[in-house]
Amino acid sequence: MRRRRLLGSQADDNDPMSVVGNLFDVAMVFAVALMVALVGRYNMTEMFSRDDFTIVKNPGKDNMEIITKEGNEINRYTPSDEESSNQKRGKKVGTAYELDDGRIIYIPDGA
Repeated sequence: MRRRRLLGSQADDNDPMSVVGNLFDVAMVFAVALMVALVGRYNMTEMFSRDDFTIVKNPGKDNMEIITKEGNEINRYTPSDEESSNQKRGKKVGTAYELDDGRIIYIPDGA
């Protein structure tokens, strides 16, 4: 009688394509782990919650971007001096400050 090998037969050892299935599984596990790590690192957990939120990226700079989530819809707003029919655009007209007591003070540019 022949002895059976625990890890496979002799025919499996000669098949170079038998490794591809395992590589795909490893790649999927790596991709999911990378996505979870990036979401955790950049505190983007709000994107997966049911709550509405607003994120301001690069506040006060030329490449500032405002991202809002309302229900299942995510909107992006990029303030700019240029007009565009595809996206909502605008320009910075002042600065708002929130005081410790909750009041908000608006200071227009050029004032």
